[in-house]
Amino acid sequence: MSIPIKIAGLGFQVPKTVITNDDLTQILDTSDEWIRTRTGIGKRHVVSGNETALDLGINAAKQALEKSKIDVKDIDYIIAAASFGTHIYPSTACEIQNAIGANNAACFDITAACAGLIYSMGIARGFMKSGMAKNILIVATDTVSRCVDWTDRSTCVLFGDGAGAMMLTVADDGQDDILAVDLISEGNIGHHIVMPTAGKNCPLVEPNDLEPMHIKMNGKEVYKFVVTKLPTYVEKCVEKSGLKMEDIDYLVPHQANLRIIEALQKRLNFNPNNVISNIEEYANTSAASIPIALVESVRNGKIKLPCSAILTGFGAGMTVGTAVVRLREGIV
Repeated sequence: MSIPIKIAGLGFQVPKTVITNDDLTQILDTSDEWIRTRTGIGKRHVVSGNETALDLGINAAKQALEKSKIDVKDIDYIIAAASFGTHIYPSTACEIQNAIGANNAACFDITAACAGLIYSMGIARGFMKSGMAKNILIVATDTVSRCVDWTDRSTCVLFGDGAGAMMLTVADDGQDDILAVDLISEGNIGHHIVMPTAGKNCPLVEPNDLEPMHIKMNGKEVYKFVVTKLPTYVEKCVEKSGLKMEDIDYLVPHQANLRIIEALQKRLNFNPNNVISNIEEYANTSAASIPIALVESVRNGKIKLPCSAILTGFGAGMTVGTAVVRLREGIV
């Protein structure tokens, strides 16, 4: 008998500091029109001073936990999707555990870039369906503004910082909120989005080649991959869910580029009024972009609960993750 899973709580947090397109003209040869025309982005929230991805993740986690009404001591696992967390180790998940007092949870991070939330959902679903866990907290948090080259206008204008969280528990009413999850990786084209690590060889051996720890991206190839492949992957996941596209209320895509979102909507022939986008306000917040868009849209009334939704993200790897979910009242 399959164990049903409930999405019990959601939350998100972004930094207070906002950088507009006009602000970027102080350091880049660019303009608000140039950025908006190509991306749909108008501003982004970025960390300032000693603010960290951990700070954002803790706040998002507390919101999701509060909405779920689950005792923090009952969390079995914390999974953090954090491509650029505060530390390589301890893991972001372990640091969140310590901050919220989830003393009984096993904790680990995953790296799936902007598809990290959906990959985490897939992992959590597997643990819960097998009976290994009853309560799992997922936190997607990144401070991408710290790993871009702020002299490269083709890349740095795309990103912002943020965190999103999702609390999963076994559903006592028998209704499964995660109808399907589909995860895809195409490592053969992973070189189109790369961020090197920093580190020097031992001084007693031959030195290694050092690269700046900045995101490098072939935007044209990424766009081509997404608009040609992502619709097919989304359709596959919808088919696995047992639903049809017309049965689903909302499409909540990763907020990477407005042109990509528009292309996906057209390829799927999805009602444009029910495609969620807040990229103008937040830019690309990596794995946090889907939960930020989801929570904000519920709060401002763009998404009406209860409902069904497609959550789909893509990122470095290349990784693609899609989930078909039911969303209940009271989760935000």
